[in-house]
Amino acid sequence: VQLQASGGGLVQAGGCLRLSCAASGRTFSIDVLGWFRQAPGKEREFVAAIKWLGRNTDYAGSIQGRFTISRDNAKNTMYLQMNSLKPEDTAVYYCAAAPSSVVSRLASNYNYWGQGTQVTVSS
Repeated sequence: VQLQASGGGLVQAGGCLRLSCAASGRTFSIDVLGWFRQAPGKEREFVAAIKWLGRNTDYAGSIQGRFTISRDNAKNTMYLQMNSLKPEDTAVYYCAAAPSSVVSRLASNYNYWGQGTQVTVSS
């Protein structure tokens, strides 16, 4: 499975961005897709996850109500709509995929990772 993340950029606080993650290869092996982020000097942290089939989603508390995860199975693409962005949302955002049947917040449960896309929110 190959994952290609895109859509990052520079935005002012209060603005919005939509990240995309295109999956290719053995996509039939994917059961869960997730977004993680890593700010400079910090550990990678969970942002949101969604089942490849079904409606299950999970969000980190810090972004709940501001970010929305979704996917388009026909396009093999996952999205992260980010609204009301804050400077503390600045990070490299990574998409990841897992064959596990359980929506997980643990990065170690994800087998496949995209290259990351930079999101910078200015104050």
